[in-house]
Order: sequence, then C-alpha cells, then structure tokens
Amino acid sequence: MRSVMANEGTPVRLGAVSVPYGHVIGHEKWKGSLVAQGIQGKVKLILEDGLGVVDFHLSNRSCVLYISEADLVAGNGFKRRLVRFRNACNLQGIVIVEKTQISGQYFPAVQKFVVLELGMTLLPVASQEEAAQLIIQLVQEQTKDQASNPFLAKKCPQLLEASVFQTVQQIPGVGKTKALLLLERFQNLHQLCNASVQELEQVVGHALAQQIHAFFAQAK
Repeated sequence: MRSVMANEGTPVRLGAVSVPYGHVIGHEKWKGSLVAQGIQGKVKLILEDGLGVVDFHLSNRSCVLYISEADLVAGNGFKRRLVRFRNACNLQGIVIVEKTQISGQYFPAVQKFVVLELGMTLLPVASQEEAAQLIIQLVQEQTKDQASNPFLAKKCPQLLEASVFQTVQQIPGVGKTKALLLLERFQNLHQLCNASVQELEQVVGHALAQQIHAFFAQAK
C-alpha cells in the first residue's frame, strides 16, 4: 500500500474551494495513488497543488483530511495538522482514518481526539481502495440534492450519523439506547461535549450524567 504522509509544515489554505457538483479536487500529492485511481472514472477527480493541509475537497464547504496508517504509526504529527485545520478553517472537515491490523491499536485514541476533542466527523477505512469508495459515496450523496449541501443541513447523512452514534456508545456506561436518547436531545457531539450535568441528567439520570460530564472534561 502506498502511503502519502502530510508535511507538518504545509500551510493551511483558508476559505472554500469552488468544486462543481460530481467532482473532487484532490491534492497533487495523491497522484498515482490507489485512492486517486479508485475515484477517477466514478467521479471527476482534479488534482491541484496548493490545497494546504486538505487532501480532497468534495464541495464548496466540505473536505476530507486523510490520516494514513503511516501517519498513525509515525506519531502525533497528524494531530497538529488537524488542530491547525480546525483552528484556521470554517469548512466541514471529514477525517478518514486507515484502521488496519497495524494501526488498529491507535484508533480508539484517534477517535476520541478527532470526534470528542475537535468535534469533527471520523470515518474509518481498511484501505485506500475503500477510502475511494467512501469518497465517491459522499460525493454522490451531495449530488442528489444540489439545492442544499447535506453536510450543512441540520440532519447529517446516514453515513455520518452512524459514525457519531458509534462514537457516543464508546462513552463508559452509554449503550445503544442511551446513545440514541443523547443524540435526540443534543444535535451534535459539540453540544453533547459542552452540556452541563443538569442538562445531561434530564436524559440519562444523575449518576450517568456525572460520568459523561467527567469523561468529556477529561478529554478537553
């Protein structure tokens, strides 16, 4: 598997990139990669230099940051890249992470960091080929309704909801039922992360509310 590691010194490109519907604009560094080969032919892939820390722009307001197996094994450089993106950009960032036999041990910590601390969407893949299929699916979801960007809608696409739902279940003491109740009450993970004990206990009771609040406080 070819790995494409991000340069930590790469500048953050501010603002949206104009992307026609049904197209993906990718960073030039992905030229010849398996993910680029997988995307091309299904949707139109345009490779450009100067995209900063973003790997793929899917629409005018949403983009993908790709964390490879090599990035995870190499250390915390990818975390600094994500933080720089989160602090500098107002785009909808979707983080795709390679979860393999080698990188699987790092995944729980990465999931907690990306979703709970940064409030970004995380989608795991087993390979670049699977990542290509996922990116194609995301683009096709956007193309279905050109009038409104599904990533900016109040209700996220089912694909992203599944990732959030799975993440909430990782909180100690929270199973499927309580995760559903929490996500019905709090529209996103950012709201859930910043909820008070009083707000949480209206949904799950006092004891678990304290436990959830402590969990998020520890993550901050």
